[in-house]
Amino acid sequence: MHLDPLTSEQFDLFVGGLDTPVYVVTTTDGTELSGCLVGFATQTSIDPPRMLVCLSDKNHTLRVALGAELLAVHRLDEDEHGLAELFGGESGDRTDKFARCAWRPGPAGVPLLHGAAVVVGRVLEHRPLGDHVGFLLEPVALGGRSPGRPLTLGDVEDVEPGHRA
Repeated sequence: MHLDPLTSEQFDLFVGGLDTPVYVVTTTDGTELSGCLVGFATQTSIDPPRMLVCLSDKNHTLRVALGAELLAVHRLDEDEHGLAELFGGESGDRTDKFARCAWRPGPAGVPLLHGAAVVVGRVLEHRPLGDHVGFLLEPVALGGRSPGRPLTLGDVEDVEPGHRA
């Protein structure tokens, strides 16, 4: 049997029906703030707790995150579509997203979005994973409100990306 890699279109047939939560990841390298909408994030370990967050290699937030100690992962609720539009539909290369939303500095200055459920994770390592870079996080702080029904990929299909994939 000859095994050829699937095309993106072929693979989409398998993953297309998945409706996973979306997150806003925020960070700072000490000089610059950045944040973006993320569709690729998951728990990777129970004990010790670990989370994997993947940032597009074309993303302003990736460039800032590569110099960051912490990432804040905000789990958006279904009523937070506006945050998804802001952080997914605008590029940090052109827009100061934090001037357009409520936030406060968290540990080491990482931006925490007002009201959103959030876990702050220490970056243990990062590595290229296709057209994204995966960040393995050790959760070090929890905050915001108790999460409700999560905003999902299906809920944000109307958001035009701030940069091409």
